[in-house]
Amino acid sequence: MAQVESTTERIVAADAETVFDALADYSGTRGRVLPEQYSEYEVREGGDGEGTLVHWKLQATSKRVRDCLLEVTEPSDGELVEKDRNSSMVTTWRVTPAGEGRSRVVVTTTWQGAGGIGGFFEKTFAPKGLARIHDVVLARLAAEVEK
Repeated sequence: MAQVESTTERIVAADAETVFDALADYSGTRGRVLPEQYSEYEVREGGDGEGTLVHWKLQATSKRVRDCLLEVTEPSDGELVEKDRNSSMVTTWRVTPAGEGRSRVVVTTTWQGAGGIGGFFEKTFAPKGLARIHDVVLARLAAEVEK
């Protein structure tokens, strides 16, 4: 098994604190910015950053649906980490200032991929598919906070 990684980033026309607060708002903003690949979204504990437990199903492809139960931590300023209790998947959101009234959001997801030929295809195609999904999330997040 090899580690698979997908990274996406976007510059958002809002200050880093505003963007981070929106990302960490699982009981409000986060549910609104998720595209159709996400279903059964439910905050089970908390709802604002550290200590949140959130569930969703992520349909990465027509055949691949992940049932995710994520524990949220904030290991450092401007950083949210979502660890899936059901798999090795970890998603890290980093928000940093990028000039006056702007911020850079970088989202990186890693997981232990399959072995063999299936693992080869997963490592080759899954990061691109997930990057497209995260690009939509970041675009919707930007639209939400740039109002």
